[in-house]
Amino acid sequence: MHRLARLLRQVSLRSKLVALMGLLMVCAIVATAIGTSQSLRLTLVAQTDADLAGNSGALADIMYTEYSNAGTSGGLSNIDLLRFHGTLRDADGNSLYVLPSTSGPDAPLLPQRTLDDVRNDNGRAFDLPGTQLGSSGWRVRMVALKNGTGYITIALPLKSVNAITARAAALIMSTGMLATLVMSMVAYGITSRALRPLQRVERTAAAIAAGDLSRRVEEYPPETEVGRLSRSLNAMLAHIEHAFRARAASERKMRRFVQDASHELRTPLVTIQGYSELYRHGGLTEREQISTAMGRIEGEAKRMGQLVEDLLTLARLDEQRPLDRRPLDLMLLAMDAVADARVNAPERQVRLVGLDGGPPRNAPTSGDEARLRQVVANLMTNALRYTPAGSPIEIAVGVMPVLDGRSDAVLEVRDHGPGISEDDAARVFERFYRADSSRQRETGGTGLGLAIVAAIAAQHDGSVRLTETPGGGATMAVHLPMVPFDPPSPEPDED
Repeated sequence: MHRLARLLRQVSLRSKLVALMGLLMVCAIVATAIGTSQSLRLTLVAQTDADLAGNSGALADIMYTEYSNAGTSGGLSNIDLLRFHGTLRDADGNSLYVLPSTSGPDAPLLPQRTLDDVRNDNGRAFDLPGTQLGSSGWRVRMVALKNGTGYITIALPLKSVNAITARAAALIMSTGMLATLVMSMVAYGITSRALRPLQRVERTAAAIAAGDLSRRVEEYPPETEVGRLSRSLNAMLAHIEHAFRARAASERKMRRFVQDASHELRTPLVTIQGYSELYRHGGLTEREQISTAMGRIEGEAKRMGQLVEDLLTLARLDEQRPLDRRPLDLMLLAMDAVADARVNAPERQVRLVGLDGGPPRNAPTSGDEARLRQVVANLMTNALRYTPAGSPIEIAVGVMPVLDGRSDAVLEVRDHGPGISEDDAARVFERFYRADSSRQRETGGTGLGLAIVAAIAAQHDGSVRLTETPGGGATMAVHLPMVPFDPPSPEPDED
């Protein structure tokens, strides 16, 4: 049984379908043969019964006359009646006369019945076996005599009925089996043609399993099962390919991230270790030397602490932790940034303007205020750190329409420094990337500030863009979806 099940699992779908159709046709043919033969037999038996009923009177007269005249009346001249087997019996069922028959030595095996039993049968015909081995049986009818002295039995052999029925069943079976064979061959060809798309799907799946994720299943009409299957498979393959690419990109990004983080942490650690060993070996004897070494150690420790803090911030952003979204106005963040810059860099001219250079306007949106303040702070720190002392900075805020009919709340930080080259502009938001020699570790940067800005903006369904400031410099623009609400309208400081 297990071997048969294993063999069936190895048979192709096409062969299974054809075998199933052939089996169903065979079952239908067998049922048709049985039903047809039985119907034909009932018809032939009904004809036999009619023949018995139509000749029972004549046979009764002949047998009674022959019995009464001791067989000298000559009533057997009707040769057609000789095909019947007939007997004349008295009221107790004793045989009085047997009609000569051409049926051979076989005869119906008649039971012992009385006249009352025959009258109760009411002339009903029934089957009886024959006396000879291998007999086909007989159809028998018993009829009471009109004078009430006895009854007759007349019978016809069922050999012809059974032969005709058997021939009809054999003819139906042989014709049906031949038709099944022909139709199975036709069905095999049609099924092979119909399943050809599935074979293409199988070959494509095998190529994909071998590693070629760019392969796609051929498209078929969507109203067919194969068409719907091909569309679903292509959609699934696209998701799988995207997932593999995203996984590979994530692995590359993680490896690069670890390498960059290790490289960034190595320098302050080497500095701290060097000064520590120098002090331990007595290389620092003067108070001024010790003070300088401690200052360098403290500075490197602070820079390393800032780097670790930025790495933790990026890790939290990568985890996609839920935001504390609330309605807020970017103009309020811009005003606070201007006030902070005037305290931290009083020698700088920092102004709050509109996107068109006029008065600033409200820029309502929805987001995590703490995260967005970090975005503005990082952009201001970047502008103050990497532009010449005394160069002015503008913070522009307002609403900008976009192509699909929506509007963005926009905050721009415009500096008038040396700007950023086109080559560096494409990578300035990458982690640990520094644009040029003016942006080295000595300035205190970690190369993560703009990466944090980009990550926070993306988490708010927005973006950050780098453009050139008119007249020279770099403009960092944060675009967030505008969410209308009724923000307060504070008066900006015009100084």
